[in-house]
Amino acid sequence: MRIWVTASFLSLQASLSLASDLPIAVTQADFPQTDEFLVDLGRDLFFDPILSGNQNIACATCHHPTLASSDGMSLGLGEGATKLGPARVVDPDNPPHNRIPRNAPALFNVGAYEFTTMFHDGRVQADPKSQFGIKMPPNATLERPLPTVLAAQALMPPTSHDEMAGQDQENPISLAAMDGKLRGEGGVWDLLCKRIEAVPSYAERFKKVIGDRPLHFTDVARALAEFETFEFQSINSPFDQYLRGQQNALSADQKAGMDIFYGKGNCASCHSGPFQTDHQFHAIGLPQLGPGKEVGSYADKGRIAVTGDVEDRYRFRTPSLRNVTITGPYGHNGAYKDLEMMVRHHLDPIRSLGRYDFSQAVLHDIKLEADDWGAMKDFDEVMRIAEAAEIIPVDLTEAEIARLMTFLEALTDPEAGKGRLGAPDSVPSGLPMDTFN
Repeated sequence: MRIWVTASFLSLQASLSLASDLPIAVTQADFPQTDEFLVDLGRDLFFDPILSGNQNIACATCHHPTLASSDGMSLGLGEGATKLGPARVVDPDNPPHNRIPRNAPALFNVGAYEFTTMFHDGRVQADPKSQFGIKMPPNATLERPLPTVLAAQALMPPTSHDEMAGQDQENPISLAAMDGKLRGEGGVWDLLCKRIEAVPSYAERFKKVIGDRPLHFTDVARALAEFETFEFQSINSPFDQYLRGQQNALSADQKAGMDIFYGKGNCASCHSGPFQTDHQFHAIGLPQLGPGKEVGSYADKGRIAVTGDVEDRYRFRTPSLRNVTITGPYGHNGAYKDLEMMVRHHLDPIRSLGRYDFSQAVLHDIKLEADDWGAMKDFDEVMRIAEAAEIIPVDLTEAEIARLMTFLEALTDPEAGKGRLGAPDSVPSGLPMDTFN
């Protein structure tokens, strides 16, 4: 009898401990209200190539609703290619120089109030000490206030040569970006505004929002963020339903996997909170591929490039796990196409790094300037990645891994892969939109 009472007490204690670790249910109150007019305006801008230097790529090219708000690739092709996702091909008349050096992150729920850090390295984030309360890269300090960090993030892709601005001396916007001139008259943002104002539909609609003053790119960014907040809100997964009190929303295996996630697996040490992210930066020993982020090098040392703090070497922002089963490839560079392989990497990062299978990367089969595998062929760089890894190995059985994977499936909203509004039939500029065909 004493044994039975002890076992029951321990079981109850474990259940209470798990309950204390579970986040509260997400509701509409976790998001700002959106304006229907601005959402519609932002939708057109999001899909319109007018925001790129050569007018050949849009925000949606790398963050398409039908590709789970990303592009389905480890590293995408930005400027100098056409079509979407795996179907994207090089434009022979204007080929890209390199792949985008980091994975296009999914945008699900980034409009929620708690998302105050953007990009894999956090180079745009809320900061009360910075201009208008948002820290930006050195040459991109805000000229005007913005309502959210998400809107501030939208300022940056049009300034990137590989992403949207264009290369070398291809157009006035790429020239301004090359000179580091983003702000002020003749800067990237000013040139884009003049282009947008020249489209009657955009000019008329923005006039209803800002009146008779000249368009500023913060107005564009605000509209883009409004659309992203609405379009990619996703809070109706089985896990969401369970947190709202629907006990049968999760299967027995999913509940067992949830116990592992919030217990033995130690997943919630980083993937905590309502959206399974602590919004912090961690080094997990991820294999490095692609052109890297350092000039003349294939290395990508992550957060240290923003802070200069040696402790931030190879640290990257913890991604949200909402809709994780449909948002691969995984990692700051999409190193793993298979979610289970990414989970197994977390269980023993150093071993996984040493045994990395290059076929886990999903890359377009093209020859570019940089060697995609330069870092992994450099023993010293691999050792540096390994030495920075912070994760303590976790020993899970095959059955426990299987249950954990089942729980991760419960984080996916069945409607997430469709988009709420999706793409318009056309955009006001009249430019062709990227499609699969």
